[in-house]
Parts: sequence; structure tokens; C-alpha cells
Amino acid sequence: MKREVARLRRSFGYAWAGVRLLFGQERNAQIHLALAVVAVLLAWWLDFSTTEWALLALTIGVVIIAEAMNTAIETLTDLISPDYHPRAKAVKDLAAGGVLLAAIMAVIVALFLFLPKLL
Repeated sequence: MKREVARLRRSFGYAWAGVRLLFGQERNAQIHLALAVVAVLLAWWLDFSTTEWALLALTIGVVIIAEAMNTAIETLTDLISPDYHPRAKAVKDLAAGGVLLAAIMAVIVALFLFLPKLL
């Protein structure tokens, strides 16, 4: 039992190290985080309902997760293919495109959530 707890604690430690790397070194993740903080503060000021909070949290989470996966894919691609290769470029472009799509969807959700309350 103690071994399982130690293994679980180590696993969470690795995950937190990844979170620290993401927000500590990745400029785009820092931008996403800053925008998320602004959105949360605005939502608090506008007195969001429970459902609106859930949608906002889900949307923020999707963008942050997409950015984390993009960073992991780009890092692994750079490790595997340090020199330029068209397939490596395609992999990195696809991962970045996923983040872009998530960010566009986040803007659309934000328009639905914030505009009616601001207008």
C-alpha cells in the first residue's frame, strides 16, 4: 500500500513538473493563462451562473490542454527530428492547428457567454 501511495505521489510530481514547464517556459501558454485570468475576473464581475462557469471552465481547460499537447508534440518532434524534415513540419503544424482551432472555439464561446451580459 505504501508503495502504491509513493508511486502515485511520484506520478503527480511528474505531472506538476509538466504544468510548471508549460507555464514557466511556453510563451503561448502564458498568454492563454493571462487571457483565462481576465475571463475569470470578468465572469466573476458579471456574476456568471453555474452553467456559465462550467462552460467557461471547460473552454479554458480545452485551450490549455491543447497547448500542453502541442508543446509535448513539438518537443518530441524536435527530439526525434532535430533537422528539418517535411513530415516533422507537418506534425508540428497539425498540433499548432489544433491549438488554433481550440482558441477560435474559445472566442466563439466567449462571445456567447459575455456579449449578452455586456450589451
